[in-house]
Amino acid sequence: MATMLRATAAAVLLWTAPFSAAKVLDETAIIDETPVHYKVILPKDYDPEKAYPGVLAFPPGSQTADMVMTIVERSLRGEAERRGYIVIVPAAPRGRLFTEAGALVFPAFITQMLAKYKIRDNKFHAAGMSNGGLSAFHIAASYPQYFLSVTGFPGYLRDATAERVNALAKMCINMHVGELDTPVWRESMQAQAAQFRKFGYKVRFTIEKDQPHVMNTLQGFGAARLFDQFEEAQMGCSK
Repeated sequence: MATMLRATAAAVLLWTAPFSAAKVLDETAIIDETPVHYKVILPKDYDPEKAYPGVLAFPPGSQTADMVMTIVERSLRGEAERRGYIVIVPAAPRGRLFTEAGALVFPAFITQMLAKYKIRDNKFHAAGMSNGGLSAFHIAASYPQYFLSVTGFPGYLRDATAERVNALAKMCINMHVGELDTPVWRESMQAQAAQFRKFGYKVRFTIEKDQPHVMNTLQGFGAARLFDQFEEAQMGCSK
């Protein structure tokens, strides 16, 4: 797992420059004296009095500011601007991953974001790549009242106790993994997607043909698929 996450970090740093002019701000929230740095993508002609659909996304690898910027530019910024979304992407506080001690800033971070930005129905779409995908599932299962959907590209619920699996029951679940990814990721996600379907959950699982761990099919213009799934979730999604 550690080797794969290091490889992911190296790969995402090779991604190219932004292709959109969406407004991206650098902000900091203070949670119990812990600074949480984050980037927020605001819609074009943003109106603070208007409610927008929102995405809470988690970066891959070490979840540093560099990783935040890469996922913003390659998978989130263009479609967020085109469709009018608020997207918030935090960096791991004090270097602590969101699947570990970094998770302690939740749910306070979410409530601060909801107080600062008007998010439609006060519910986000949780999403992330690799370590960020694990984080998205971890936080969504911990605080399901704040989420309409959860998306891992790749990502899954690693600490899948019965209680935490049940917490995802009302969400739209999207799981994407590369055909060339390691068996640990591919088989774990495939098995969990099958389990969710057995329980009657609304889950989409895809194996991206000829794709490695960092999937080109969900970057750039391919990221439209992620936002299509967010919009499906607004309407209840499909199995």
